[in-house]
Amino acid sequence: MANGQWYPPEWPDRIRALAEGSLTPVVPKRAATVMLLRDTDAGPAVHMLRRRASMAFAGGAYAYPGGGVDPRDEHRIRWAGPTRAWWALRLGVDEAAAQAIVCAAVRETYEEAGVLLAGPTDDSVVGDTTGEDWEADRAALVARDLSFAEFLDRRGLALRSDLLGAWTRWITPEFEPRRYDTWFFVAALPEGQRTRNASTEADRTVWIRPADAAASYDKGELLMMPPTIATLRQLTPYESAAHALAAAPDRDLTAVLAQARLDNGEIVLSWPGHDEFTKHIPTGGAPA
Repeated sequence: MANGQWYPPEWPDRIRALAEGSLTPVVPKRAATVMLLRDTDAGPAVHMLRRRASMAFAGGAYAYPGGGVDPRDEHRIRWAGPTRAWWALRLGVDEAAAQAIVCAAVRETYEEAGVLLAGPTDDSVVGDTTGEDWEADRAALVARDLSFAEFLDRRGLALRSDLLGAWTRWITPEFEPRRYDTWFFVAALPEGQRTRNASTEADRTVWIRPADAAASYDKGELLMMPPTIATLRQLTPYESAAHALAAAPDRDLTAVLAQARLDNGEIVLSWPGHDEFTKHIPTGGAPA
């Protein structure tokens, strides 16, 4: 392949089945992912993880910390920053769903990167989150033995929704067996905290400048799904994490959903607004 776009081999058959009406789309599950940024002398770097090659979905691809909403993410929690009503308007959902999506973003970042966007007061954030007691709580969250609301309450912490900026929204194509309605957020690494590879789904983590990651993708060196490389390209103009966060409120959150159609004996797969991902797939062949 010319670049590092991840392309499942079963897509052509599933696209044909969808076009023929023999495939019923799965309802997408709400999810959140966070582009965690930190400033360097050469500009902001983003934290990425590489999914294990054994993963059923996008094995070997680079992504950001994130995952699906836990139903308990709607449980009442101590909340700081913009109100749930504000977030509901921003994300285009009701207040309960807005809290769950923001909560999932913060929870998954802690579960997969060990970084916690929460603090003991509405204008503070925790420092060092390493240590056996923190790790025990993180493991309990991953195992779903502990809800995020219980975790915050136990430690007397408030979720800092003001540390997040909603960036974009992508929905997994209708022909995929695993579908997610994913909101992408940006956040700056809090002072005193550091990332670590806490995810069982990743075999490597890296801090990398968005432009460098995009260049490696273009060379076919880094494998990524369309939303990942698209957001990396969107981050490249910003000179600091603060500049990216400041730009977030003006970002368009209209969902990006792939479209597939049959055209003159080939399947045309496209993502509206993202022409670089368009694929022409002969009905009996590989994508071009």
